[in-house]
Amino acid sequence: MRCIAIDDEPFALDLLADDIQKIPFLDLVGKYSNPLEAYEPIRRGQVDLLFLDIQMPTLTGLQFLRTLSQPPMVILTTAYDQYALDGYTFDVVDYLLKPIPFERFLKAVSKAYDLFLLRHNQPVNPPVTLTELPVAPAPVVTLPAERTFFFVFAEYQEIRIYHDEVLYVEGLKDYVKIFVSGQQRPILSRLTLKSIHAKLPESRFCRVHKSYIVALDKITAFQRTNLTIGKQVIPVGSSYVDEFERCYGVS
Repeated sequence: MRCIAIDDEPFALDLLADDIQKIPFLDLVGKYSNPLEAYEPIRRGQVDLLFLDIQMPTLTGLQFLRTLSQPPMVILTTAYDQYALDGYTFDVVDYLLKPIPFERFLKAVSKAYDLFLLRHNQPVNPPVTLTELPVAPAPVVTLPAERTFFFVFAEYQEIRIYHDEVLYVEGLKDYVKIFVSGQQRPILSRLTLKSIHAKLPESRFCRVHKSYIVALDKITAFQRTNLTIGKQVIPVGSSYVDEFERCYGVS
């Protein structure tokens, strides 16, 4: 199925594109931060499935759907559950709440694929399951004694995160991204930066910007206006400089 993704938040769009590219029967033909940019391929019938965010500044996803005379199949992706009823008035295939667990994403696209096959008079295949997709073996980790940790709710479950594995935390408008050593993708949770800060020991973590909290022992370089953790450069806000230098022991 030819599909496109529309989301005004670049990180969410990249996550969605990454999940789409894992599915053998999906062909990502475009991703857009502005829904108006996607209008032409949809109008020409070049799209079978549309992944659509709802809350966007110029035109909401639901407003965009109203402009389409012959919309493709639609899966709504949003951080807000209050639009679910409105979404189904457009006969959408599914409604996914961010952050989207991959298993839930797979269930939604399998449903869309069944509809696609039925519309093209092809036999419906058994749904793809997680066991059919390549899964990297879980690393074997020996945990030292007396490590401290905290829990966050993500992907419909409570996830334990060890304090000494946290690199930094970035706050977004609807959730936080917790970057952990040894993981390529951050853990997404619907929390405020203030609430996640309360879970972190003050002696080991410092808020350096309105959007960032860093682990002090993971800093590899710093200046007055920014610091570096690995290859990631993180800004230091002017109102946070003094507190950061105090916490980091800068004379």
